[in-house]
Amino acid sequence: MQALPPRIGALPSGPRDAITDVAGVTVGHATLSDGAVQTGVTVVRPHAGDAYLNRVPAGVAVINGFGKSVGLVQVEELGVLETPIALTNTFSVPAVAAAQIRQCVAANPECGRGLPTVNPLVFECNDGYLNDIQRMVLGEADYQAACAAASEWVAQGAVGAGRGMSCFGLKGGIGTASRRVEGQGFTVGALVLANFGLLPNLLLAGRPVGRELAARLAAQEADAAPEKGSIIVLIATDAPLDARQLRRLAVRAGVGIGRTGSVFGHGSGDIALAFSTAYTVPLSPDEPMPRVAMLHDARLDGFFQAAADSVEQAIVHALWHAEPVTGRDGHARAALRDLLPHS
Repeated sequence: MQALPPRIGALPSGPRDAITDVAGVTVGHATLSDGAVQTGVTVVRPHAGDAYLNRVPAGVAVINGFGKSVGLVQVEELGVLETPIALTNTFSVPAVAAAQIRQCVAANPECGRGLPTVNPLVFECNDGYLNDIQRMVLGEADYQAACAAASEWVAQGAVGAGRGMSCFGLKGGIGTASRRVEGQGFTVGALVLANFGLLPNLLLAGRPVGRELAARLAAQEADAAPEKGSIIVLIATDAPLDARQLRRLAVRAGVGIGRTGSVFGHGSGDIALAFSTAYTVPLSPDEPMPRVAMLHDARLDGFFQAAADSVEQAIVHALWHAEPVTGRDGHARAALRDLLPHS
């Protein structure tokens, strides 16, 4: 077994090789692991302040819309985030969205009265193979715990929202990575909730390892199974990009996902969101709008490369760091590292 995960591309990474290499971004998890309950919440905070009062620009790319997320329509229309970004399982979306609303109201008592309502933003994947999703055990306390735990150091694998997720028939979950944009001094970071793919299709840094691993699991029948699950991709950058440019950046997540062997199957919800920390947009019309010189479109190719590489690397990290998990009805997922041949 290799000691380190395969490295994607030639661009340098930030010091943590994580989305938190983009200054100001933090990530926190709340994890539940108790028998049939294998689930959690992951929160990405774009900055340390109040996201409702000081919004960051964002763009969304729905690669395949088989999903039940909350808040995407308004992000597509207005191009800003108003809350931290939350990741969880499909049936916990309403509870986490309610927790985001309560958090905003507690900090801003006029929200929904003298001030506009808040747009909660919750992404989901279905962890029902390992987790008893029907129990709907997650609530406000779990969301708050994930927020409180947010830091620059990101745990990966079977943690937070990734606890019960599967990826290419193996244990999946949370992965993150970053890349520096060559010659421009900016950083692009990605975080994924990986719950997608068929094992025979798995490519690891371009190597078609999936069929061999499927044979090791005696899982050749997976060839005939439809691709189900989902992947949520969050991309952050410190470059001054507007919502239109950020949507273009989010689209490039599809390159990184595809390199790992996904065909974006009918039952797979594949959604990416990109945001910039270079400036904020005030809620109050009495505050001045930022005067920012946006990056020229002709300079975006390096960002597209960094996004594709960091997304692919984040998926590799999600697989690499995940531990084996046994959950509902004895269902189990093996860890990638336990199946790879020793070197």
